[in-house]
Amino acid sequence: MSIIESLEKRRTRYSLTKDLPVPEEKVLETIKRVAELSPDAFDCRSGRLIVLLGEENDRFWDMVIGTFDPPIADYKQACFRGSYGTILYFYENDVVEALENKFELFRPYFQGWAMQASAMVQMNIWSALADLGVGASLHHYNPVIDDAVKEMYGLPASWKFIAQMPFGGLADDPRVKDPDDIEARVFVRR
Repeated sequence: MSIIESLEKRRTRYSLTKDLPVPEEKVLETIKRVAELSPDAFDCRSGRLIVLLGEENDRFWDMVIGTFDPPIADYKQACFRGSYGTILYFYENDVVEALENKFELFRPYFQGWAMQASAMVQMNIWSALADLGVGASLHHYNPVIDDAVKEMYGLPASWKFIAQMPFGGLADDPRVKDPDDIEARVFVRR
């Protein structure tokens, strides 16, 4: 499959099921391999991922749902508690700060570069899951849930929480995507 076909297949999927179309081990192997292959600035390898499955996935979404009032909590319950698993994305700030100290000239940029590297991992994993027929979506409930997540999983303060990606079987088709006026966003100069 080409990268374009993979990106076309990757869509936000809110209705997920606990039934994967491929074995769990294939999903985990794909997540690990994509995380390994995704680039980051200065090869710093600051990204950290936690994959929640089974009861841990349910416990995570129960915490998230309990953090918000209806109707937001009801929406999250309907959409994400039914997922097979969730990937939590972080970056290790101690690694980033070490680079800031080592390369003073680039100090103002390393935090942004860590976020960009995380975004690449997220997009690459999302596309790879779509190639497997696994649905996913990306969410940012932080900083609202940051402290609770660090406490739940005993994480160091240096881990910066970025996003959550529930994934699972496909319960329905995604909405039809409106065409984009790409000429208004991509400019070519000769």
